[in-house]
Amino acid sequence: MNLKQRVLSTMKSREVESDFELYVTRTPGYLWALFFRWLNVHPIAVTLMSIVIGSASGFFFMPDDLCYNLIGMLLLIWANWYDCADGQLARMTGKKTLVGRVLDGFAGNVWAFFIYIALLLRMWPEWGITIFILESWAGFYCHSRQCALADYYRNIHLWVTLGKEESELDTSIEQQRRMESLRWNKKEWFEKFYLFFYVRYTRSQERQTPEFQLIKPLLDRLPLDNPIRQQFRKESLPLMPLCNILTFDTRVGVLFLSLLVGHPWIYIIFEITVLEILRFYTRHRHEALCHKLRQKLSPV
Repeated sequence: MNLKQRVLSTMKSREVESDFELYVTRTPGYLWALFFRWLNVHPIAVTLMSIVIGSASGFFFMPDDLCYNLIGMLLLIWANWYDCADGQLARMTGKKTLVGRVLDGFAGNVWAFFIYIALLLRMWPEWGITIFILESWAGFYCHSRQCALADYYRNIHLWVTLGKEESELDTSIEQQRRMESLRWNKKEWFEKFYLFFYVRYTRSQERQTPEFQLIKPLLDRLPLDNPIRQQFRKESLPLMPLCNILTFDTRVGVLFLSLLVGHPWIYIIFEITVLEILRFYTRHRHEALCHKLRQKLSPV
């Protein structure tokens, strides 16, 4: 196999990845994964390194100095390569765990937290309390909901297309039961701790998707080649590029552009306006699709 084919073999599905991701993030991530496999490094260790590097990038966004900012950009790109490498390494080695998945999703939120803090400190002298309010709204409401919804829709697409085994579509009820079955002892406390937060994350995804929650049990009973599942896949596919915009690449591209022109407030406003409008639009289309197909499966 050539390099592209080897990279594709470590990806969940080409349908939820853009060409930009394939060549700019997944391919370097694959090369890092090969390196870490050679060193026998566990995927979770790679995730933890990505958290540290991505968080450190925020420090370099604080000064109004382009040289510092460029270092921060490089660190964030490096962290994202590791964020890709951990999942690819897990699939290459078979070392796939729930805690790894949870930490992988958590990594981006940690990066964002430190980046928001850095931008807040940078803009506070000029903006004062206004930037604190804008950043709080952008980070705690817009950013978290946008990324959670995009991640959920990508996993739904994989679940419909490839089945449960090839997706990471969890339910809050299942994870709640798993959490409650664990004890606060030396062996199980950490898993119980992260499941406590993962349950709430999954529940927030479910609250944003009421129509899908109604159709999911109906789809679950259908084989992968059922025409309804195939129609769902076909109409869900055009939404995947929108989900990619809501996650990392476009978001960080705007962040970098705003730093290059010396106006980091552009990034905050972009999240609050453009990405939030896109979240509403994507959610509306997906919920409409679920409602339409649910009527076919259970006509009134």
